[in-house]
Amino acid sequence: MKSHGSTIAYWVVTVPLALECAVGGVMGGLQLPVFARIMEHLGYPNYFMTIIGTWYVLAGIALLIPRFPRLKEWAYAGLIFLYTGAIASRLAVGDPAVTLVGLVILIGLTVASWGLRPPTRRDLAPS
Repeated sequence: MKSHGSTIAYWVVTVPLALECAVGGVMGGLQLPVFARIMEHLGYPNYFMTIIGTWYVLAGIALLIPRFPRLKEWAYAGLIFLYTGAIASRLAVGDPAVTLVGLVILIGLTVASWGLRPPTRRDLAPS
C-alpha cells in the first residue's frame, strides 16, 4: 500500500501533465501560427497538428478520469511515443539541444505519473 505522500506526489505530477496535454492539444489542434512554424520547420504538414492535438487532448482526459486503467496505459504509451518522436524530429533537423529540454521534462513527468499510480489502479493481466 502506498503512503498518502505518494498519492499527493502522483497528483502533483499528473495534473500538470494532463493540463499540458489539454492546453497543448487545443493550441496545436487550432493550428496556431507559432505551432505551424514549428511543424513546417520539422517537415510535417499542418494537418498533423489537428490529428496530434486531438489525441493529445484525449490523453490528458484519460489521465484524469477515474478507472479505465488500460486506457490510461495507452495514454501513457502514446505520450512517450509523442515526446520521443518529437525529440527524434528535432534531432533530425539539427535543432540545438536546448529545444529538447521541455520534451525531456515531459517524458520525466509521464514516467513519474505512470510510476506513482496506486497499484490498485493499474491494468493487471487477467488471472
